[in-house]
Amino acid sequence: MRIPAESNVPIRFQLFLLEEGEKKVAETADTRIPSSSLFIFNKEDHTLGNLLRSRLLQSPHVTFSGYRVPHPLFSKFELRVQTDGEITPRAALVQACRDLVNDLGTLSREFTKEWELRKMAGESTNGVEK
Repeated sequence: MRIPAESNVPIRFQLFLLEEGEKKVAETADTRIPSSSLFIFNKEDHTLGNLLRSRLLQSPHVTFSGYRVPHPLFSKFELRVQTDGEITPRAALVQACRDLVNDLGTLSREFTKEWELRKMAGESTNGVEK
C-alpha cells in the first residue's frame, strides 16, 4: 500500500527514530499536586505506556499512575506519576523500568527454554505416528 505524497501520515520508521538533539524522556514537576511529575516519552506508543503504568501501580509508594497519547499521528505519550512522598516520581519510574527489564528477561529465558524443549520433543517423535 502506497501513501500519497500529500498525506499527513508520517513515514513508519520515522515514528521511532529520535531526531538529532531530541530527548527520549522529559520530566516536568507538577506544582499543583505534591510528589507528582509528568513524563513525556518521545517516539513511543501505548505498548510502553501501558507497561509502565501497570508496573508503577504495583509499587506501594505510587498513589497514581496514568498515561495518555495526545494525538494518534504522533508517537508520543504523557505519563503522570504521583507518589506518597517517600520516594520521588522519578525514582519510582526508574525502579519500574528496572523491574520491567527483569520481567522481560525472565520471560525471554522461559520462552527459549520451552521452545528448545518443544524442538527436542518434536525431534524425538519424528517418524513415529501418533
